Amino acid sequence: MGMGNLQRMAMQMQQEMERIQAELAEAEVEGTAGGGVVRAVVTGKQTIVSITIDPAAVDPDDVEMLQDLVTAAVNEALDASRRLAEQKMGALTSMTGGLGGLLGR
Repeated sequence: MGMGNLQRMAMQMQQEMERIQAELAEAEVEGTAGGGVVRAVVTGKQTIVSITIDPAAVDPDDVEMLQDLVTAAVNEALDASRRLAEQKMGALTSMTGGLGGLLGR
């Protein structure tokens, strides 16, 4: 393939990357803990949107458990966000595989 095709493919990849980044910024995933009494929502770009705590989970004598629940919910949401990003980037990776073949890799 000629250099023009290579440049066109690179531009397509860049546009696809920008589209994926925009999708990830808009996407929201959640993680929960304690049977849903603590819920964390994050974007596909791993920004925390909200943390919701059921008042029943608030025990002034056991703040440590509430902290653990919040941590668990946030970590679950962040894991879901990373999986979403990997899934979305998978399409781009397949495009770069085609580019690697053009470059003789």
